[in-house]
Amino acid sequence: MSVRSKKAFAERPARYVRMPRHLGIIPDGNRRWADQRSLPRGGGYLPGVDAAFRVLEEIERLGVEEVSIYGFTKENVRRPSDQRHEFQKACVEAVRRLERMNAELRAVGDSRSPMFPEELLKYTERTVFGSGGTKINLLINYSWKWDVEMLMGTGTLGSHDVSPIDLIIRWGGRSRLSGFLPIQSVYADIYVLDRLWPDGSGEDVYEALEWYQEQDPTRGG
Repeated sequence: MSVRSKKAFAERPARYVRMPRHLGIIPDGNRRWADQRSLPRGGGYLPGVDAAFRVLEEIERLGVEEVSIYGFTKENVRRPSDQRHEFQKACVEAVRRLERMNAELRAVGDSRSPMFPEELLKYTERTVFGSGGTKINLLINYSWKWDVEMLMGTGTLGSHDVSPIDLIIRWGGRSRLSGFLPIQSVYADIYVLDRLWPDGSGEDVYEALEWYQEQDPTRGG
């Protein structure tokens, strides 16, 4: 997108009539990014934190109210222990950086498991940083099965305070939901980028939002 069109979109002219209230982020491609650079396979996770904040900066500037982003899933923890350690560490680092910003955070996932980082347990209840701001749902040790089991056991989804998602952006070129908040994603539009997550930037958000303008907003009606 040109600088001119990016500035126009940021100013939200009348021709851009659709803005998602809730944006979903599936950050895929960390290991492939590391492979391309002859790094250990866990070497793409911390660079992915930098990408997350580049993307989040643009999302906040556009006034998106809520963001849900995959940290890691209950399936991911089956990976080799060195990779598991790296993505757990990256999630903790992301939250430490977020603590210095204005935002609201909830870590959503199975916190009863030893795979859930101890440092993030206090964020299973929504926490306000600074003066508050974008509502961020960070999926940690998350699984759709866990979410449904919570509903069956307690009458409430584990992700009970996560609102319906309007647009999901997936990096890494793979066109699947991968269990990402299936109840909230039931009518979400899904935009797939070939770019690997550690190379993600605010420009990707604009590309997805341009595409989003052309999608059917009826949600089946």
